[in-house]
Order: sequence, then C-alpha cells, then structure tokens
Amino acid sequence: MPEHELWVTALFNRYLAGVANWVLSLAGIPAEHPDKPWANFIVMQFVVALIVIVVFAILRPRLSVDRPGKMQHVFEIIYGFIGGQADEVVGHEGRRYMHLFTTIFLFVLLGNLLGIVPSFESPTMFAPVPLGIALVTFSYYNLMGCQALGFWGYLKQFCGPMPVMAPLMIPIELISHVGRLLSLTVRLYANMFAGEQVTLVFISLVPLVVPAVFMGLHVFVSFLQAFVFALLTMIYLSGAVSHEH
Repeated sequence: MPEHELWVTALFNRYLAGVANWVLSLAGIPAEHPDKPWANFIVMQFVVALIVIVVFAILRPRLSVDRPGKMQHVFEIIYGFIGGQADEVVGHEGRRYMHLFTTIFLFVLLGNLLGIVPSFESPTMFAPVPLGIALVTFSYYNLMGCQALGFWGYLKQFCGPMPVMAPLMIPIELISHVGRLLSLTVRLYANMFAGEQVTLVFISLVPLVVPAVFMGLHVFVSFLQAFVFALLTMIYLSGAVSHEH
C-alpha cells in the first residue's frame, strides 16, 4: 500500500527528485518512482537533522557561564544526565564517547517526538531508520574495541575464558552480537509504530480529550526509548573496550 505523501516530502520530490535519483543511481538501486524518489521517513530524518542544526546554531552564541538561559539549562541537564550514565556504565573513559551517546539520544528523541507534530511523522516508526542507527552503534563499538584492545586482542573476547571453549564460544558470541542489531532495531521500531497507530486510532474514534492522554504516553515512550537506545549503546561499548572483559 503506497504511503501518504507528506507536504515536506512533496516539496523534496518536486525540487530535489534529481538529487535522489542521482544518489540511487550511484548505489546501483533503480528508483521505483523516479518522479517521487523521496520517502517520508528519509525526509523526516533531514527534518530532525535540520532541527538539531538550527537549535545549536541559536544556542551557540548565547552560551554563558554567568547568565545561562533556559535552553542552555535544558541541554546542560541532558548532557549531565547522559554523562553520568556514561561514567557509571563505561567507566572513567566514558566521557570520550559522549559525542556518540548524546547524538544518538537527541536524534532518537527528536525522531520519536516528531510524530506528535501535525502533518509530520516519526521516522523511527519505519524499520530502516532504527536499523540504520543500530548499524552505527554496532560499527562504532566494534571499531572502538579494536582500537582499545588491538584487532587480535578484541577477537580474543569471542573465544571465551579458555582456548578449549573457543569452538563453542565463537558462534555463540557472533550470534549474540548480530542479535544486538535485531534487538535495537525491533525494540525502537515496534514501540514507536505501535504508539503511533494507537494514537491515530483514538484520534479517529474520539477526537477530543482521550487522544491527549495517548499523546502524553507517546511523549513518555519517546524519552524512554531514546534513553534505552543510548544506554544499550553504552553497555555494548563498555564490553567492547573493557580490558577486564
């Protein structure tokens, strides 16, 4: 069933269809609809990125030690909270990876919340988006593990505590790591898709009051899922870079 085209997506398809078709041709992917190559979830990710850029462009020149504004207070709270979790989960080197943890948290959070804005959709309720973020997490923690322990030192983690257990442990560890991709993707996708559908159903049945309750629940789930995704990223990275592990 073809998806409903949002007004933002319509603008992208009208003025930037050539760009999308060119990128698809570089990747060797034929466009199903050359006149409408942009999908809603892709455009919504650009909207999220634009919101982040605009917010920090406004915040940057207003940063002040003596007289911090309300927006600065909000982001200091977010940064302090994520930093505290990183210190607790990853350890004393957790702050080295704050750029990843904070970016994932903000991107997932804004992507989740975008669904409550009229005429917009949450990009995270489309499976390719959570999968893409999960692939970033998967690639990053494996890369950092190789960097921290060395390539062969990191691979030893897959062999278990004793060499004799390696034939058994290696397949188990490989399946476990690949399963993390599935876990991260399905958890975020399923929660956001279900929340969006429930809210839409109640808006169509009871247009007043009741949908507000579910929208409030949607906001809560949005924060919770963003935190869980960032927390799991910390846990996976902590296991990858830990010398004791």
